[in-house]
Amino acid sequence: MTVTVRFAPSPTGHIHIGNARTALFNWLYAKKHGGRFILRFDDTDRERSKTAYAEGIARDLTWLGIRPDDTVSQSARFGKYDAAAQTLRAAGLLYACYETPEELERRRKIRLTRRLPPVYGREALKLSDEEKAAFEAEGRKPHWRFLLPNFAETPFEPQRTEVHWDDVVRGPQTVDLASMSDPVLIRADGTYLYTLPSVVDDIDLGVSHVIRGDDHVTNTGAQISLFRALGAEPPAFGHHNLLTTVSGEGLSKRTGALSIASLRDDGIEPMAVASLAVLIGTSENVSPVATMPDLADRFEPTATSKSAAKFDPAELAALSRHLIQAMPFSEVAERLAGLGIAGDKAEAFWLAVRGNLDRLEDAAAWWRIVMDGPDPEGRVSPEDQEFVSEAMRHLPPEPWDGETWRVWTDAVKAATGRKGRALFMPLRLALTGRDSGPELAGLLPLLGREETLARQS
Repeated sequence: MTVTVRFAPSPTGHIHIGNARTALFNWLYAKKHGGRFILRFDDTDRERSKTAYAEGIARDLTWLGIRPDDTVSQSARFGKYDAAAQTLRAAGLLYACYETPEELERRRKIRLTRRLPPVYGREALKLSDEEKAAFEAEGRKPHWRFLLPNFAETPFEPQRTEVHWDDVVRGPQTVDLASMSDPVLIRADGTYLYTLPSVVDDIDLGVSHVIRGDDHVTNTGAQISLFRALGAEPPAFGHHNLLTTVSGEGLSKRTGALSIASLRDDGIEPMAVASLAVLIGTSENVSPVATMPDLADRFEPTATSKSAAKFDPAELAALSRHLIQAMPFSEVAERLAGLGIAGDKAEAFWLAVRGNLDRLEDAAAWWRIVMDGPDPEGRVSPEDQEFVSEAMRHLPPEPWDGETWRVWTDAVKAATGRKGRALFMPLRLALTGRDSGPELAGLLPLLGREETLARQS
């Protein structure tokens, strides 16, 4: 059997790091097992689904390093869902219900006052054809429920019916179908809820493993029943814990909280996002992982905790900074060229500045300082100007290398008596216009003697 997984976002907003966690769990599981990854847009909500969001999700996945083997959209597959619904109707497993939301809520409250579970009582199954016609005459349109197989002889006497599965993440799981209401598959306006299209697509696309958030655990019992009602063997299921903010709030595509697009715009490295999204809330330490194959080696679904994982966005910044500062030039040369950093000095420049960067894009400002002159915002104070001029008289001859800065400052120290901050800060300001930054030992050879002399005033 070929392992086939899917990531099924609704294109109703930007995906966030919690969504990325699900996508990455599926992607890494497929990679570990030589399988396939399908991107499926659950866009049956025609009013809220937008092409721009679908394009943005595809772009975000590519940025993370996820490249689907196939991409499908539910909006192009309604014929398959209609056929499946008709199959269920013909089998007596999809039945019309005419209750209004207010009526359903009233019944729910009555059951609660009687200390009964607030599940749907299947009253619609008792309706005669005449009663249904009367509702239709009132203008009521039915919604359609799937009849769960949780009874022996009569659906009005449900009995404990356990559905078991060995969860890829959580281990053995059990759901009692008698504790659930028959799920609504089709709304009164004729549109499909998530469940039926998802099951039909999983069957049609040959999905072997469904890995998703643990907010779907209870739904799985009903979905396994629906697979079997449609004559298919259910896939394996896995449910990972969810990510929340430090305060425990859930993430939402609608609010844009920690969206992948915003993290990318903030200069966070994709492997920082991937490392945190996959490793947090597991028995693995959260640490920066440089490549997706390395992350796949560390990925173990069963190591995931059953409780929600809280994280601080500051962790992303720290992971990203660590990754940037360890990147070899060969890995970033193309990105640096896009920032205008190229030529025979580019590699030495990168090695000199990378240890001081929070974002790779910050290298552009240091390139301008090296190539065009000090930051005009920073100036040597008048009282230090004479010291800088004196220091320039002690510049060693070329060629310069990584030892030149030490040789020069030792000579200046001997000649002027200055040391520590009083020695180094005026020289840093003169050369860069900034009071902090990369080690000058690395920048000085890039400037050269002529350019260094030119920066004394």
